[in-house]
Amino acid sequence: MKLSLSSSLALRRFFSSTSARKPSSIARSNSLYRRISPVGDPRVSIVPVLDQWVREGRPIGREQLQSIIRELKVYKRFKHALEVSYWMTDRRYIPPSIADLATRMNLILRVHGLEQVESYFNNFIPHRLRGFEVYTALLNCYAHEKSVQKAESVMQELRDMEFAKTPLSYNILMNLYYQIGNIEKLDALMHEMEEKGCYDRYTFTIRLSAYAASSDSKGIDNIVARMESDPRIIPDCSSYAIAADAYLQVGSLEKALEMLKKLEGHIQTTKRRSVAFHFLLKLYAKAGEKGELYRIWGLYKEKEKIYNKGYIAMMSSLLTLDDIEGTEKIFEEWESRGLSYDFCIPNFLIDTYCRNGVLGKAEALVNKGIAKGGDPLVNTWCYLAGGYLDFDQVPKAVDALKKAITVCPPNSKPNKDTLVTCLEYLEGQGDVERAEEFISLLRNEGVFSASVHDKLLNHIKHEK
Repeated sequence: MKLSLSSSLALRRFFSSTSARKPSSIARSNSLYRRISPVGDPRVSIVPVLDQWVREGRPIGREQLQSIIRELKVYKRFKHALEVSYWMTDRRYIPPSIADLATRMNLILRVHGLEQVESYFNNFIPHRLRGFEVYTALLNCYAHEKSVQKAESVMQELRDMEFAKTPLSYNILMNLYYQIGNIEKLDALMHEMEEKGCYDRYTFTIRLSAYAASSDSKGIDNIVARMESDPRIIPDCSSYAIAADAYLQVGSLEKALEMLKKLEGHIQTTKRRSVAFHFLLKLYAKAGEKGELYRIWGLYKEKEKIYNKGYIAMMSSLLTLDDIEGTEKIFEEWESRGLSYDFCIPNFLIDTYCRNGVLGKAEALVNKGIAKGGDPLVNTWCYLAGGYLDFDQVPKAVDALKKAITVCPPNSKPNKDTLVTCLEYLEGQGDVERAEEFISLLRNEGVFSASVHDKLLNHIKHEK
């Protein structure tokens, strides 16, 4: 489990800080968001929903739309969030703020890629609006794509324009150095930050993760001590979670458990109590502490109302301990709650059953979820396809994979080995027509490019 602060998380918190209310509470009390929320397929546009809202004469403003964008980002619905961003300015003629532009750049990266981000920055953002937020967003995009030279160039521009006065941009670049394993540059940048007094707790957590990655237990001790003694730093739940995870990575169980106790002590003072409980569940499972895992689960249920994400955290934690029976009991508890049917939850058991050859149970769970109004995810069908292949049920694997392809989100692809096995099976059966149909489906759903599609068809026809 990787708990290091990502630059995108830091950026999201920065651009959300201007609002006094939690984005989730705004969006969930927002009846427009409740209309948008069920449209889960990224290939289905939500613009008609927005247009219908206006036709009904209902009010809509910048703050409401910004809250919807933030909530969609939380659930990784980047394409829909980008649609709202463009609709806000192009249909409602609301001039974008600098923060809106920065948010849009990060959404363009997720949906269209880095080249389109650069095009948007160079061609559509006036120089007068290219302030700290916009340059930091560009830096974040380069860091996300591990484009080191371009990220360093933007960071130097931030320095030259005297925009690099807060830890945010430094932390983004520092996190990039951690991600690529360049500890020399990471330490040099951290030294610069310390000289300028431009660091925060996220700086320390990135360094913690880097020490853990290099198995440097003394380095972890040093950063934890500095984090707790520096008057400018106030460690929070995520700080202690990252410290605990770092100690677990280097095999210091006793110190990890000490960090988890400190994390637990911060729960009552944090605004994100559910996230703190999720950290505890996952880390106690990673530590092999099943008793503590169940104790925290009981405390979580006592103190908070648990929704789908809580059940996801508990079930994944139990499976870390190979406790299938315990996972089944938590799943039954979730079913009894009648919460919205998210296939991410049964997927834990579907995957487990498929890997263990209990395909009947996996199929029953899928059918039960569909009957309850759930929509199987691409992973649902891929788990089944993999299970069928492992146990020589290739015809069923082909059918499951076709279903996976039809619900596959943009820029995602089913497992290539599974695809190849299914194609080889169809070819081996002499079922050329079905093989051609399968290949065309892959092309139509964007899994393969036109050139790959043509090569495969030529191969099939040649074999014919």
